[in-house]
Amino acid sequence: MVNTTEFNSIIELLQAFPDEQSCIDHLEKLRWNGNVVSPFDSSSTVYDCKGNRYKCKNTGKYFNVKTATLFDNTKVALQKWFLGIWLVTSHKKGISSLQLGRDLKVTQKTAWFMLQRIRECFGIDNDVKLDNEVEADETYVGGKNKNRHNSKKVPHSQGRSAKDKTPVVGMIERSGKLKAVKVDNVRSETLTREIIKSVKESATLYTDEWMGYKGVSRIYDHSVVKHNQGQYVNGRIHTNTIEGFWSLLKRGIFGVYHFTSKKHLQRYVDEFVFRYNSRNTTEQIRFDILLGNMEHRLTYKELIND
Repeated sequence: MVNTTEFNSIIELLQAFPDEQSCIDHLEKLRWNGNVVSPFDSSSTVYDCKGNRYKCKNTGKYFNVKTATLFDNTKVALQKWFLGIWLVTSHKKGISSLQLGRDLKVTQKTAWFMLQRIRECFGIDNDVKLDNEVEADETYVGGKNKNRHNSKKVPHSQGRSAKDKTPVVGMIERSGKLKAVKVDNVRSETLTREIIKSVKESATLYTDEWMGYKGVSRIYDHSVVKHNQGQYVNGRIHTNTIEGFWSLLKRGIFGVYHFTSKKHLQRYVDEFVFRYNSRNTTEQIRFDILLGNMEHRLTYKELIND
């Protein structure tokens, strides 16, 4: 395994992984650390068949380090995958499939599929439980109705309507982790359900005055900042931290990706959450954290049909 502290740029990354074998060695170290486990039967004995191939005794199936991971059945060289992962994890606002395709000399379709496979591995903190002081807020992702051509305007879509935009609810523990989830609406039962999933009952919860948060007052120590009265900070009561993340998310989506469909939005949200939660680590550590969560295979058929 290459010591990630030894490369701090793209040039050093390519020097650290000059060929396919060096990439395979790094993946084997991260995934198995010298103890190869069959992806088909974790209790099975494994035979080393040389040439980076292994055989599962119980199932009789052959596999390698790429089996059942985001690299499974790929025709793209691992060095290009490593470069793509480096770019998408180190760029603060991400990278578009058009730009990645040019950088890697692959088609835009291939680059888009690679990025979506990588994003599938970003949901590392989806099961996180937040505690202490937690801010919760919701936002809407999508174009503004006033900026659309008259023929494309959506009637009665002002305010908190989800007709033309997709709501996302976010929760952040101050000086801790962030979680953000795409939701169907921002009604009380929806927001309460998502907050209960992610926030411990011992936490102190801060929200704005939106009536969808009234249900959580029966469960949490809940304080409200009244934005409609021009109040944005009241001592420790505010939602400025989570609102700062919404700014990052929207600038990234509008400035780099320009558009995301509702069905793929959660993957893009996970991408920004991953970068935010690893903001205090180095780019090199972030690169290996992603590779350490590579056992999420997304097929093209699943991607276009889900």
